[in-house]
Amino acid sequence: MPQVIFLPHAELCPDGAAIQVESGVSVLDVALQNGIGIEHACEKSCACTTCHVLIREGFDSLDPSDELEDDLLDKAWGLERDSRLGCQAIIKDEDLVVEIPKYTVNQVSEGH
Repeated sequence: MPQVIFLPHAELCPDGAAIQVESGVSVLDVALQNGIGIEHACEKSCACTTCHVLIREGFDSLDPSDELEDDLLDKAWGLERDSRLGCQAIIKDEDLVVEIPKYTVNQVSEGH
């Protein structure tokens, strides 16, 4: 059974977390089911960037991102090579280490 390790985030997960998970669930669902309130303005439909996460370990175990996710990630704050949308990053059989970025771009809450 894989494990998802969330690195400490000052607001959402101050102490970090290590969570045993079933394969086939998204990083975002794991976070939400365990009280880590990652934003998800589009309700997990791959239509925004609010659930942007950085996969610090285990990135290559994920299916590659598709063109829609790549286009959205181009708009994410703090984009890096190991960036993914949490709603699209489906956990396989390998452990992941996830960092939640300090900021997110939420055009609804920011009044754009």
